[in-house]
Amino acid sequence: MSTLITTDLVVLDADLGADAASVIRHLAGAIAGAGRATGVDALYADALAREQKTATGVPGGIAIPHCRSEAVLEATLAMARLDPAVDFGALDGPADIIFFIAAPAGADNEHLKLLSRLARSLIKKDFTAALRSASTPAEIVALVDGALADKPAAAPAAPAPVGEASVQAPETARAKRLVAVTACPTGIAHTYMAADSLVEAARVAGVELQVETQGSGAVTPLDPAVIAAADAVIFAVDVDVRGKERFAGKPLVSAPVKRGIDEPAKMVQEALAAADDPHAHRVPHFGAEEAADQRAEASSEHLGTKVKKVLLTGVSYMIPFVAGGGLLIALGFLLGGYGIALGGTADNILTHNTLLNLPDGNLFLYLGAVAFKIGALSMGFLVPALAGYIAFGIADRPGIAPGFTAGAVAVFMGSGFLGGLVGGLLAGLAAYWIGSWKVPRWLRGLMPVVIIPLLGSIIASGAMLLVLGGPIAALSNGLNHWLTGMSGASAVVLGIVLGLMMCFDLGGPVNKVAYAFAVAGLGTGSALNHAPWEIMATVMAAGMVPPLAMAMATVIDKKRFSLAERENGKAAWLLGASFISEGAIPFAAADPLRVIPAAMLGGAVTGAMTMAFHVTSQAPHGGIFVFFAIGNVVMFVVSILVGAAIAAFTVVALKRWAVRTPVDAAAPAVLVGQDR
Repeated sequence: MSTLITTDLVVLDADLGADAASVIRHLAGAIAGAGRATGVDALYADALAREQKTATGVPGGIAIPHCRSEAVLEATLAMARLDPAVDFGALDGPADIIFFIAAPAGADNEHLKLLSRLARSLIKKDFTAALRSASTPAEIVALVDGALADKPAAAPAAPAPVGEASVQAPETARAKRLVAVTACPTGIAHTYMAADSLVEAARVAGVELQVETQGSGAVTPLDPAVIAAADAVIFAVDVDVRGKERFAGKPLVSAPVKRGIDEPAKMVQEALAAADDPHAHRVPHFGAEEAADQRAEASSEHLGTKVKKVLLTGVSYMIPFVAGGGLLIALGFLLGGYGIALGGTADNILTHNTLLNLPDGNLFLYLGAVAFKIGALSMGFLVPALAGYIAFGIADRPGIAPGFTAGAVAVFMGSGFLGGLVGGLLAGLAAYWIGSWKVPRWLRGLMPVVIIPLLGSIIASGAMLLVLGGPIAALSNGLNHWLTGMSGASAVVLGIVLGLMMCFDLGGPVNKVAYAFAVAGLGTGSALNHAPWEIMATVMAAGMVPPLAMAMATVIDKKRFSLAERENGKAAWLLGASFISEGAIPFAAADPLRVIPAAMLGGAVTGAMTMAFHVTSQAPHGGIFVFFAIGNVVMFVVSILVGAAIAAFTVVALKRWAVRTPVDAAAPAVLVGQDR
């Protein structure tokens, strides 16, 4: 017997509230009450967050809210049969059979297989009919145990390989053959339900179908021979398909995983039509055809959108170098003092000393030099990585080598971050242009590995060395001198501007421009030049304000916030402390005209204070948890708390008094005044 569900986790014919959130909270309480979770609130918040990504209602009056959560102690099922039914977002109406699947964050594969097996059973009409007719919780538990044990039906089909679902048409004329991949963010329920729904739809249509389920457990890839023989491919996924290149050239039907549950027959028919259509969309090849496919997709984007996308691609790949390097440098300063950065002290220590020959017998000084040097070398990749992945964003993999080379030239020329931006754009455009050449078939294999890297590097790096590097270096040096010389009012004004930008769109383009500006300058900071570190501290502190302010506001005046917002407020404490501005997005989405101005006001105050008190940060991320990398940490915390408090009280005040007066309520007041 499975230990996943017990009778105290079953609720029959109960009214658990009018909405999905109420039902989920009740079942989360049952799981916590059974000692299977550390607390109701954390489990409920994780499940609700998953529900908000994609509704978990499926056809047939079924809903499967599910999540992985740190609060879950052991894999658990909780079941409710509702009266009345509640809307969980299914196309055919509300759900009366609810299974809440709660998996630990580190659930093992065996438990995940059991949970996915239940999800698959829920699309079987005889199983759901038995659930509706059961009269006691014990009967429900017995039914679920039977499903988890995978008891054979009266006429069992041949078992599919683990991790796959398949169906084969009768051996008559050669039937169409399809393959599919299903995947969802959690990888517990929707992945497997979509697979089985597609298999059943294919069986009804008389089509051969094999499905690869890319769930949370181990994945068994489809046999390459099966893929090669397929006439078309179905991707029912909410995440990237792993190993997509295996399906290159096949006609493709792609949709969110939930459509594989709601409309599997339509997806099968669309795949069959695509198989017969020479103009159907196909899985791109990783070469010239992929580039053409990307060009066609990008042709509908505005120039500004394209530029923003490739620049943010470069920044996102650059950040790990900066994060690791910055923290190691800060650790080096903590252990060995700022002196290890001056006059080649760290290099001298590492050249002449070892663990057996410590400098002046000082272990901390030696370890500080080690940490500082590793961090400095990591930071040295900042500009090449930025340039390389900007080029990657434009030209895909063939652009990486020209981009890294152009970034290295930018470092050599002293043009820094700006040089990396320009060099990466040049390298990407050059690689993209060369990749569009029509070349003989015998030369195509050499294009991405020899021709494009060679010619792209010559064009981009040559332009940097011969023409652009010098002027960009002069501009970069001028900007650094200006930032270094900022003090007093000008520094405070910069802090206000950065604070406003960080809070304007909460992780959007404006926020990322400010963040990228700070991260890019981080590598130029030193013991003698703290200005880049001050800018980094300002950006980090201001970005922490919105989620902390919303969390604070839900405590100050709970009545002004919905139940879901109050739950989000609990999570926002940790998100804000970790410098994850997106923690305020649920509040801004629900009430942007009050939340965003309040957050910007608080962020501007925090930005001004951190610059005025010369707070520094050598870490690009981490919030309060990288306190050892923050200079003047007390004022860092005070600045954040002041800004968050201002934003919190402002948003509460706006919710109380900045209320739109209904037209039909305002009109009588005017008439009364006229009568007088």
